[in-house]
Amino acid sequence: MRKFLVVLDDSRECLNAMRFAAMRAAHTGGGVTILSVIPPDEFNHWIGVSEVMREEARERIHAHFEVFAKWMRDKQGIEPELAIREGEPVAQIIEHIRSDPEIGVLVLGAGTGKKGPGPLVTQLTRNAGGLPIPITIVPGDLSKEKLEEIT
Repeated sequence: MRKFLVVLDDSRECLNAMRFAAMRAAHTGGGVTILSVIPPDEFNHWIGVSEVMREEARERIHAHFEVFAKWMRDKQGIEPELAIREGEPVAQIIEHIRSDPEIGVLVLGAGTGKKGPGPLVTQLTRNAGGLPIPITIVPGDLSKEKLEEIT
């Protein structure tokens, strides 16, 4: 089964990437893996404090995942899987892609602000030639109706 990998983060464009991945998976008989990466700089505190912060980050990720997972189950009939990694986001995304041979497409949402499409899109498109799978970039301001039309 081909899986669509989508990154769960705090960006606004993440929502369109989630929708696109779920809709494409539903239309093609694929699956969805939602990856969330906890950056290492979140835990540069004392050991006890960093463990509490790490657990809180994981709880927050699970809560956000459940919101998207419910929508995917209810609206698209897709049961997504969650993967959580710790480290530098781009390196962890690439490592996750290489570790799961069923992942066939990386889906990213592009930001619409003055700073460009966002750090993940910028960094991963620079490395696109070395990735074993294609990247689909979903415009951040694409309407829900247009998303449904193109998937």
